[in-house]
Amino acid sequence: MEKDKNKKSFIGKIIYLIILICLIWVLCEIYNKYQVNNFNDFIRTEYKPYASQFVRDSEIKYGNNDSYKISSNQENDAMFYKEIKVTKNTPYRVTCMVKTENVKTVNEISNGGAHISIADTVEKSKSITGTNDWQELEFIFNSKDRTSIKLGFRLGGYDDNCTGTAWFSNFKIEAGARKY
Repeated sequence: MEKDKNKKSFIGKIIYLIILICLIWVLCEIYNKYQVNNFNDFIRTEYKPYASQFVRDSEIKYGNNDSYKISSNQENDAMFYKEIKVTKNTPYRVTCMVKTENVKTVNEISNGGAHISIADTVEKSKSITGTNDWQELEFIFNSKDRTSIKLGFRLGGYDDNCTGTAWFSNFKIEAGARKY
């Protein structure tokens, strides 16, 4: 009788251990999925829904923080953006690091590519196309009469769609005059 009781206790401990391991595995998977899809209050938007992939990339990044990656196998205009408060009639400087792979615009002469922009306007930085290693991208704008803007990091353009991949990292916004 004592032997059966010990055997049941041992089997119970094994089952408990298996359940615990499974639970830990599930929690790790959920956490990893969260990390890849956590955009820190950035909102994803695209012209053609579900034509682009948005992820946080822990493999290809500039510095210690995961990059924001937009990939478009189909021609699309895709962007991460965040609404930010600004002071009226104030100049701002936005910088980030960007890396591109096979970024191509639909139109040969285009303003599209990987760039920083203000959503719902044509205000933007220069655009980067092709395959390029990490480089700093700068965008200077004036807030004009606005008290908030939707600041975006984009693969595409107001007047053009793109294919390819862009990684954005190390975002910085500064109020005031341009620095040299």
